[in-house]
Amino acid sequence: MKYRLTALLLFCPILTAQAENSKVHEHIFDNGLKILVKEDRRAPVVVSQVWYKVGSSYEPGGITGISHMLEHMMFKGTKLYPAGEFSRIIAENGGQENAFTGNDYTAYFQTMEKSRLEISFKLEADRMRNLDLKSEELVKELQVVTEERRMRTDDQPRAKTQEQFNSVAFSNSPYKNPVIGWPSDIANYKVEDLNAWYQQWYAPNNATLVVVGDVDAEQVIKLAEQYFAGLTPSDIKPLKPQDEIEQKGVRKLTVKAPAKLPYIMMGYKVPTLKTATQESEAYALEVLAAILDGGNSARLPAHFVRGKEIAVSVGAGYDLTSRLPDLFLLEATPAEGHTVFDMEYALLDEVYQLKSDLVSNEELQRIKAQVLAKDVYQKDSNFYQAMELGMLETVGVGWQKADDYLSKLNQVTAEQVRAVAQKYLIEDNLTIAYLDPQPITEAPRPAKMIGGHHAF
Repeated sequence: MKYRLTALLLFCPILTAQAENSKVHEHIFDNGLKILVKEDRRAPVVVSQVWYKVGSSYEPGGITGISHMLEHMMFKGTKLYPAGEFSRIIAENGGQENAFTGNDYTAYFQTMEKSRLEISFKLEADRMRNLDLKSEELVKELQVVTEERRMRTDDQPRAKTQEQFNSVAFSNSPYKNPVIGWPSDIANYKVEDLNAWYQQWYAPNNATLVVVGDVDAEQVIKLAEQYFAGLTPSDIKPLKPQDEIEQKGVRKLTVKAPAKLPYIMMGYKVPTLKTATQESEAYALEVLAAILDGGNSARLPAHFVRGKEIAVSVGAGYDLTSRLPDLFLLEATPAEGHTVFDMEYALLDEVYQLKSDLVSNEELQRIKAQVLAKDVYQKDSNFYQAMELGMLETVGVGWQKADDYLSKLNQVTAEQVRAVAQKYLIEDNLTIAYLDPQPITEAPRPAKMIGGHHAF
C-alpha cells in the first residue's frame, strides 16, 4: 500500500495541550530558505532534515525517475567533500543518515547527538549548491538504481501490479509514473540531465530545513544562518498545471506475472488536503480509511480475514498530503478457494455499506481511540515529528496544518463520512487491477547487497 505518513492522525482532545506546548519556530532567510525548529527535550539527540520541493511529479517524459537518481548522486561528493566523505563523517560522529524520494519531494536527513548538529549543517549546505557530478560516478550508480528497480518492482509481482495500476488509473497526472522511473529513461540519463535538474531545483529558495530535538531554537537558527544564509537562490519557475482529465467509467487491467498468490487493487480518484474545495472532505476521507483499515477491529480485517476468512490480507489507504488529487486505495489477497473477483464483490459491498448506512457513534469513537494510541506512539519519534512538518510544508499545505489535525478530525461526523463515500467512491472514479499469477519457473535469484541511498 502506498506509504502514508499522515494517515490516521490525531483525533482526541487530550493531546491539545501537548501540541500547544511543542511550539514550532519558523524563520525565513533573505535567500528564501525556510527553517522550522521544534524543541523536544526527551533525549539528547537531534534530527535534521532538508526537504526540496521536487519529486517524480515534477518530471517531464523522457527523464522519469531523475529526482530519485539525483538523490543517489547527492552522496557522490563535492569538491570539498569527495565521494564517500559525507557518509563517513556522519558515521564518524555517531550519526545516521539517508534520503528518500517521493512523488512530491526529495528529503535528506541525519540523526545526531545534539552537539553534532553543526556537522550536519556544514555538509548539507555544501551539497545544496556545490554538488560535483561526474560521469564515472553516474555509470556506477546507474547499475545500483537498475538493480534497485529490479529488486523492488520487476521481481515483485504486487509492486509490478501497483506500477501498472497507477499508469492506467491516471491519464495525464504525473502520478502515473513510478518514482524510480521507467527502465528506458533510467538507462539513458546523462550527467547533463542530472546537472540541469540539480541547478533547477536544489536551491535555498526551494528548500525547507527542519530540526527537531534537544536544541535551543534561537541557537539553531543562528547556526543555520552561518551555513545556509549565504547560499545563492535560483529562479524557480512555477510548475505548469497537470490537471487529471475527468474519468468516464471504470477502468480494469490484468497483470500477468510469476507469483504464488493472486491480488486485487482498487482505487477511486479523490481530492487531498491541498486540492479539496472543502478541506473537511479530505479529513472525512482520512476517517473513512481508518474505519476500513485503522487497526485489527476495523472493518476490512474484521470482516474478511477473521470473519468470513475469504482474504489472507486486506487493506485500505489514503494519502492526505499528496500535492495533487490522488487515489483512495483498497487491496486484498484472496484466501485459498476464493478469487480476486470474490474479493472485488466483497470490497464493493463494503463501499456500498458506507454509502448507504451511517457509521455508528460507537464504531467512530472506537476507531478514534485506536488512532489516538497510534499517534501517541508516533509522536515519540523526533524523526516522525520532523517528517510531518517537512512534508506538509513541501507539498504546499503549510506546516501549521500539523496543529489542525486534532480539531479537524475530531469534527468529522458520520454524515460527512457517508457523504464523501457517496460523492467519490463511485464507478466513474474507479480503477481495478488484477494480478493473474503465472508459474514460477526459476528459482529466485539471491538478493544482492546494493550500495547507495534509497527511496522509502
